[in-house]
Amino acid sequence: MSDINTSPPTRQSVNLNWLVFFLLLLVGVLVLRTLYPNISPLLDPTAESRAVTPRGDLAEDEKATIEIFREASPSVVHIITVNQVIRNSLVLDQPQGVGSGFIWSDDGYVVTNYHVLQNSGGAKVTLANGTTHDARFVGASADFDLAVLKIDVPLVKLKPLMLGESKNLQVGQKVFAIGSPFGLDQTLTTGVIGGLGRQIPSRETNHTIQGVIQTDAAINPGNSGGPLLDSAGRLIGVNTMIYSPTGANAGIGYAVPVDTVNRVVPQLIQTGQVVRPVLGIAIWADQTVQNLVRLHTLPREGVLVLAAPYSGNEENKNRLRSTRRNADGQMILGDLIIRFNDMDIKDSSDLNRALDEHKVGDEVDLLVLREEKEIAIRVKLRSPETGIQMLGDDDIPDPTDDESDPNGTD
Repeated sequence: MSDINTSPPTRQSVNLNWLVFFLLLLVGVLVLRTLYPNISPLLDPTAESRAVTPRGDLAEDEKATIEIFREASPSVVHIITVNQVIRNSLVLDQPQGVGSGFIWSDDGYVVTNYHVLQNSGGAKVTLANGTTHDARFVGASADFDLAVLKIDVPLVKLKPLMLGESKNLQVGQKVFAIGSPFGLDQTLTTGVIGGLGRQIPSRETNHTIQGVIQTDAAINPGNSGGPLLDSAGRLIGVNTMIYSPTGANAGIGYAVPVDTVNRVVPQLIQTGQVVRPVLGIAIWADQTVQNLVRLHTLPREGVLVLAAPYSGNEENKNRLRSTRRNADGQMILGDLIIRFNDMDIKDSSDLNRALDEHKVGDEVDLLVLREEKEIAIRVKLRSPETGIQMLGDDDIPDPTDDESDPNGTD
């Protein structure tokens, strides 16, 4: 068996090992400096602030947006709804929800959404200057999702928003929304009009809000009741609803058109409520009219009058005519309303949309089809306790049945 050398290394061999190590380290450093020549020290004690590049003038569209916000934002308010609770024998206001609104007139009227105030015991309004004021409830319309508050601020000069029109809007126009999304007051978002003439259901009633403006300007919870402005800074709508599976902005928001607002708000200030005008007639169901068109009993669709309180006759053609029977017992259909002012009427929804653009006492021009002749009639809109009476096929006689009697349901 051979012997194993267990003697310790000599000093010469140890020095050789260290020499090899340092040579390898030096080669590694040289390689790194060759591959990465820009490596610099991590810290630099001579570092100083950089010079600022001059901004120059803002872009024209930026200037316009800034000016719109500067002019309109003092008119936009933050609304906190409260409920009163009793704690330790003290009556306290407990915050319930938040929303937005805007100054309607310099005497303290504030417009917001009906649903912002719904089920609340009161409201506080915070102005753009940061002051908060108790608000009094004036009136509301669930049908149009609009409400009016009143604040008394004699020492503050209130600035109402400029008013625009919604009937002349065009898809693609720039729009600006100011409000309090998620409680962040005086927030500005921008977008364009994505659609016009939309219809959305009222949150609390079966009424359909007509002519609604669709926009992609970000509208989130808390924006409700705030203004939608055009590029001139004028009010064109009141933000009321978003389409979103999650509850956050998804690029589709809706605003009640200003033409509707400008008709509803004065009524709320005057009487505290909105009375929707009606013609004061009973009409056949839309499905019945469609069936009559298919049977060629009627030449076209429209709103068919079943009963009118002051029915026209041969001597007085300037009144709507009811469905009736002639001397031989044959049924004669009433007037078919086919136009309301300049708006074509195809069904009861069209008629309701036309009525929504008017108020009680307005005179309107109707074009009706009576025994295959077009007749123009001028009528005054009324204020009945209920709207147009819509009778279904089960409630009214079949116009194709000579044995039916339409007069029994008026």
